[in-house]
Amino acid sequence: MQVIFKTMNLVNFKSHRDITVNFGERTDITGDNAEGKSTICEVPSYVFYGTDALGSKLDPSPITYAAEETKVSLLLEVDGKELMLGRSIKKNKTTYYVNDVPSKAGEFNEVVEKLFDKDLFLSLYNPSYFPSMHWEKQRSMLLQYVTSPVSKDVLKHMLDEQSKCLSGLLKKHSLEDIKKIHAENKTSLDKKYIAAQSRTKTLKEQLDQNAPTVALDSLKVEEAQLLKQIKEIEKITDSAGDTNRKINTLNTRIRSMLAEREQMKEDFQRLKDEEIQGSCRVCKQPLKDESLESAELEKQERIKKFKENYNAQVIQRKELEEELAKLEYIDVSEQIEKVRELERLRDPLLQEIRNHHQYEQLLSQVNQAQAEEDKTLQSLNESIFILDSVKAFKAKEAELQGEKVQALFDTLSVRLFEEQKNGEMKNTFEIELDNKPYRKLSTAEGIRAGLELRDVLSQQSELITPVFVDNAESITTFKQPIGQLIVSRVVAGQELKIEGVDAQ
Repeated sequence: MQVIFKTMNLVNFKSHRDITVNFGERTDITGDNAEGKSTICEVPSYVFYGTDALGSKLDPSPITYAAEETKVSLLLEVDGKELMLGRSIKKNKTTYYVNDVPSKAGEFNEVVEKLFDKDLFLSLYNPSYFPSMHWEKQRSMLLQYVTSPVSKDVLKHMLDEQSKCLSGLLKKHSLEDIKKIHAENKTSLDKKYIAAQSRTKTLKEQLDQNAPTVALDSLKVEEAQLLKQIKEIEKITDSAGDTNRKINTLNTRIRSMLAEREQMKEDFQRLKDEEIQGSCRVCKQPLKDESLESAELEKQERIKKFKENYNAQVIQRKELEEELAKLEYIDVSEQIEKVRELERLRDPLLQEIRNHHQYEQLLSQVNQAQAEEDKTLQSLNESIFILDSVKAFKAKEAELQGEKVQALFDTLSVRLFEEQKNGEMKNTFEIELDNKPYRKLSTAEGIRAGLELRDVLSQQSELITPVFVDNAESITTFKQPIGQLIVSRVVAGQELKIEGVDAQ
C-alpha cells in the first residue's frame, strides 16, 4: 500500500494562523529557527493520533495569539483513492472529520487503524521514532517481517552429534520443553551424583581400612594344616575318651555291686536266722506238723534262691572286674592342651579368612556404588550435553536469524542476541553504524541510519508512506528514501518557505 500526502491545512495551529501545504514528491521546508518548520511536520501525526512525530501527546494551542478554534486537515491518496482526515479543538472539545464529515472518535480511529499500525507509520514517517522505542518493541517490529529459520535448517548447521541428539528429541518435545526437562534432570542428578560420589568414597575408605594383608589362599592352606592336626588329635582323644568312659562305667557298676553284696549278706543272715512260727504268718492259725514242715521247706527254698542270686551277682561282678582289668586309663590332657594351642593359632587365621569374605562383600558394594555413580554421571552428562546442544541450537538459530536480518541492510548492523557467561543467548536489540551504537551517532549519521532502517521496514511491511527528515542542514547528502520526502532545513535569516516539487 502506498500513502501519499496531497494537501494539508493548518488553522490556528501553534505558531501558524492559517497555512496550506501542497506536497510534492519532494517537499522542502526551509527558514530560520522558530519559523515553525518542525510544527508543520508534526501535523500528520497529530491528525492521525493527536501526538507529535515521536508519539508524545501534542498541545496544538496557539502560542503567541488567541483563537477560539484550532483545526487541521490532511488530504491523503491511498493506493490512488483520496481520503480527507482532520480534527479540530474548540473549547477543549475535539471534533473528528472523515472526508469533511464529522465523526465520532471511535469511527475516526477505526479508519486510521485500517490504514496502518501506529508504531509502523511513525517509524516510516519519522526516522527518529523507531530508535526512540524500547528495544524489545524495536526488535519485535523488525522480526515480525523476518521468519525464524526452521529447525531442520538450524540442525544442518550444527555439529553432527548435537544435531542427531536434538533431531530425535524435537520429534516429541519443543526446544523449550527439552530445556525444561533436562534442566530439571540436571538439578536432580547433580545432587544424586554428589551423594553417589560420597557413598563410593566412604565405601572405598572402608575397603582400604579393611584390606587383608595376607593372601586368602595362603591363609586357607595354613588353616587347613592346623585343622588337620586338630582332627588327628581329636581322633586320639575321642578314642581315649571312649575307653576312659568305659572304665568309669565299669568302676561305677562294680562299686554298686559291691555295695549291693554287703546288703545281700545282711539280708541272707536275717533269712537264716528267721524262726518258723507255730502259727501261719498270714492267717495266724496254729500250724500242724505237716504245715510246720512245709513252712520249713519254703524257707529253705527261699535260702536256695537267695544263694543263686548272690552267686550270679558275684559271677557278673567278677566278669566286670576281669573286663576292667583288661582296660587301661589313657591320660589325654597333653593332647587336649595341644588342641587348645592349635585352636589359638587357628582363630586369627579364621578371622583373617572372615575378613577376606567381608572385604569381598565390601568390594562388591564398592563396585555397585561405583556403577551407580558412573550411571548417574552418564545420565548427568547426557542432560548436560542436551542442554549444551539446546544452547548451540539457539546460538545457531540466532546466528542464522541475524544473517537473515542483516541481509536486509546495506550499511547498518543489527544485533539481535548477546551471549551470556553461561552460554545462554539473551535477546537484545542494537542498531550500529560502523560499529557505533545508534545512541552514539552524530546527527548526520543518525539521519542516514534512520533512513536506511525505515526503508527496510517499508520494504518488509509493503507499506510506502512519506518520510520527514528534520535538521537536514546537518547532512550534505543522503540516499533518496522510499516514498515522498519532506525535508526541513534551517536557513539563517530566511522566513518560512515551503516548496513541493514533483518528479520531472
